[in-house]
Amino acid sequence: MPSSTKRRLEVGTVYLLQLERVIIASGGGMSLVTRTRAVAPIFFATLALLASTATPARADITAFLGMSPTPERHSVKGFSGGLSLLVVGFEFEYSHLGEDTTEALPGLKTYSGNVLVQTPVEIKGTQFYGTAGAGGYHEYQAAYEETNFGLNFGGGIKVRLLGPVRLRVDYRVFRLKGEPLYPTYQRFYVGANLAF
Repeated sequence: MPSSTKRRLEVGTVYLLQLERVIIASGGGMSLVTRTRAVAPIFFATLALLASTATPARADITAFLGMSPTPERHSVKGFSGGLSLLVVGFEFEYSHLGEDTTEALPGLKTYSGNVLVQTPVEIKGTQFYGTAGAGGYHEYQAAYEETNFGLNFGGGIKVRLLGPVRLRVDYRVFRLKGEPLYPTYQRFYVGANLAF
């Protein structure tokens, strides 16, 4: 273990011993001010330790094209942007499933915030992930419109192609609340992903 890490752990131990002495000296009970003063150094020492050992965050953006078999096959397009830590990531996504008036298929726009859980490192240039999220939707067909809340879950892979450019393949299931024409939509897409 590096000496700087040992020193930080020793500092954290000293703060814990000081906190224990304050609690014992005050008869086991502490006022809010005393408790705040006793806990603040421990909080900041822990925060400094975590910040010094954290990996840098990574961001990426994706533009995609795909299809949905709900209720019959039709095209979808959209984009997403996200921020990933080591295993957990956060992403905002917009997608638009176009209305098909000749086949009488409804259109669907979704706006969602998602949490991704992913492999911490690429395996032979491929990173796997699972995702779940929530957001709003707008389903429409001719004079019909429904705007409400929806949930989604799914997963996919990001395959490194060249430098920061990756191919992203994603599958999602959307559960729409309210009174949509179709309460469950499936979506599959392939997109160009740029990591930075």
